[in-house]
Amino acid sequence: MGVTHSRTALAATLAILPFALFGCGIVGGGEEEIPPGRAPAEEAAAKSRERVQAYLDAMIAKDVAAGRSQLCAPLQEAFDAAATGPNGDFADHFTVSGATITDVRPGQRGQEVSTSITVTAGSREATRPLLFTVTRSGADWCVSAEAPGGHTPTPEPSVTP
Repeated sequence: MGVTHSRTALAATLAILPFALFGCGIVGGGEEEIPPGRAPAEEAAAKSRERVQAYLDAMIAKDVAAGRSQLCAPLQEAFDAAATGPNGDFADHFTVSGATITDVRPGQRGQEVSTSITVTAGSREATRPLLFTVTRSGADWCVSAEAPGGHTPTPEPSVTP
């Protein structure tokens, strides 16, 4: 009797396995296919870099709409209220004269993209680090956080002959 029950359970499990795998995205039907030759980690880093670069370009151009479009939906309302305010990324009293991505790495809440931003206000110039967090939202990627600071670039592995 125990053998019959085990066989029935095994048969039922095997019968629903393809549906379970399909729902998890393991068997076909995935939202987004990974390009051939590109690992998921590489794809995440590339998409994160693209989103942050687009935001930095928007800051330099003072294009508020382009900057807003890089943000995840929950951040957009706060962005609208603060973007052009005295401490906002798009404030009128300063100019972003340079912005560079210095490091991209996985973090606890998404990809962490470290940047170096050079801001000019009158005759004063300052360079500050900013850390952006980029997460996946459905089939797309968006900036989910911005904070002062960042990571030191990961050293390139040395190759000895």
